[in-house]
Amino acid sequence: MTDKQPKIAIVCEFLTVMGGAERVVYELHEAFPQAPIYTAIYDEDRVLPEFKKLDVRTTWLQKIPKKIRKMYKLFPTLQVKAFRDLDLSEFDIIITSSYLNANQVRKTRPGQVIISYCHTPARYYWSHYNEYRKHPGFGKLDPVIRLLIPLLVPRQRKLDYESSQNVDVFIANSTETQKRIKKYYNKPSTVIHPPVDVNRFEPSRERGNYYMTMGRQLPYKRYDLVVAACTKLGLPLKVFGNGPAHDHLVDIAGPTISFYTDRFGDASDAKLEKALNSAKGWIYAAEEDFGIVQVEALAAGAPVITYGKAGALDIVQDGESGILFHEQTVDAVVGAIKKAEQTTFLPGTLRRKAKRFEKGLFITKIRKVVLDNAPQNR
Repeated sequence: MTDKQPKIAIVCEFLTVMGGAERVVYELHEAFPQAPIYTAIYDEDRVLPEFKKLDVRTTWLQKIPKKIRKMYKLFPTLQVKAFRDLDLSEFDIIITSSYLNANQVRKTRPGQVIISYCHTPARYYWSHYNEYRKHPGFGKLDPVIRLLIPLLVPRQRKLDYESSQNVDVFIANSTETQKRIKKYYNKPSTVIHPPVDVNRFEPSRERGNYYMTMGRQLPYKRYDLVVAACTKLGLPLKVFGNGPAHDHLVDIAGPTISFYTDRFGDASDAKLEKALNSAKGWIYAAEEDFGIVQVEALAAGAPVITYGKAGALDIVQDGESGILFHEQTVDAVVGAIKKAEQTTFLPGTLRRKAKRFEKGLFITKIRKVVLDNAPQNR
């Protein structure tokens, strides 16, 4: 950083669960430790305890009673207004970590620069609209939400596109996201993969006989395919995480499937780290924008058996660091597992491949982009 550092703010949608986007926010703060973090809603008990030490500032949505706040996804227009109401006039650079509405923040004076680290253009509005309309993920409310989606989404798409045009620099988290930014926003972007703390993992020389999967159990993530495939093959599978689809997964699971629901899929959990370091392999059937957990699996020496689309293509080389399958069906997952069983993977090699995504590289690259686009350098 230079002597004349620009004043920077970090903006993210929510800090209410601990996932890949929230980890990126934490590493953005490590890159720019003087930057406050603005977010729509903050629940300090559901994210890393380290956030309590940071300067986290919330929108007026935080004042809504907690029981109502939990339904924030039902009020996208309020989210847009909350971000537009933020007064960020004191900052030279606004860095957004965005997958929904964070880019709705406004420039309030000449010379301000908005840099968006984009996890994906909002999946609800663009790339996965049809999937979300079929499976909104609101449980008993799904029939009502399906009726509302066609009425709400066109307006939200318009607002989202307008906000994208106010972004000065887009950074994509994967080549897939880069394509979506161009397709939906007609904007160029630079790919900087998310940071992964690969040193949290230490591959065991003695590998277990079980497979693993982990994450927020939502319908579109297709954990049902992984559970069904391992049940069909009679293979041990450890499932870490929780979510709306959890009860269904338990219902379809055979006797070889074990569930661990301690922390809603938080990959920092010590129990998960220990299990992953000895896992025979990692299985994942969702189409991810990137997929930090897949990198973590490689860092732990576990080959990745995954759906060969989108972000996975930046991470997994078929036959070298894992096995790719190309249909989201039980039979496709079964076939990929059988292929993996016949392939030799060296944990040390897998770990070296994971090091391409070390968080130190992320911090170096993100600092360069920000400084290159500081107001005095534009």
